Amino acid sequence: MLNQSLDLAFQALSDATRRDIVARLAGGPLSVSELAKPLPMSLPAVLQHLSVLENAGLVVSAKSGRVRTCRLEPSAIAQAEQWLTAQRGEWERRLDRLAEYLNSPEGDAT
Repeated sequence: MLNQSLDLAFQALSDATRRDIVARLAGGPLSVSELAKPLPMSLPAVLQHLSVLENAGLVVSAKSGRVRTCRLEPSAIAQAEQWLTAQRGEWERRLDRLAEYLNSPEGDAT
């Protein structure tokens, strides 16, 4: 289940418009109209992007009267961050081992 949610999160974040929406929501909840205002697309297109983000669990929205307000879902963001941190740690360890080998007498090519 974790892999599926990560797949959806990274798929949702693969689009620049959706990353922009997430970045703007990092400052706090915004209405759909506030999110749509600076974007060079129609409101239905913005709603499609928000739907992808909601399906991935990255964004949650609630309707109050005629206003739909969106906010980030911290737990979904945290899962993606944990996966990235683990990957970074693994690659840092690999690069450290490579550097040790290259600096050792047996790794010396001369």
